[in-house]
Amino acid sequence: MKQRVSLITLGIADLQRSRSFYEALGWKTNAAPEDDVVFFQAGDMVIAFWDRARLAEDSCVEDAGGWGGTTLALNFGSPAEVDEVIEEARAAGATIGREPAETFWGGYSGIFIDPDGHPWEIAHNPHWTITEDGGTRLN
Repeated sequence: MKQRVSLITLGIADLQRSRSFYEALGWKTNAAPEDDVVFFQAGDMVIAFWDRARLAEDSCVEDAGGWGGTTLALNFGSPAEVDEVIEEARAAGATIGREPAETFWGGYSGIFIDPDGHPWEIAHNPHWTITEDGGTRLN
């Protein structure tokens, strides 16, 4: 198995609400308004939104509700960029779980939570390299 991720599908309660939230953050999709799944190109991978119950059934798991043990993250080249993205998320209607601040691991990060409860860590890690196209590379 290759060491990579091609697609992350998030279980969604209200597809239109979540789609509108991410579009307010500037994300683009070619999905039609009546589609039951929404795909967003995210660099070299894809993030999809699909009905949470259907996703659980298709994934052969029991949906216990609540947080699923996963936090998504987006890394940037500076603390100022972290602050900017947290403010964009706040303006789009996100809940801010943790305001941006210096971290115990020597970086800078904040957390926003999307309308379906998916947490996103927005971070600057001075130990990693952010490429020109926004990719993250371990040093």
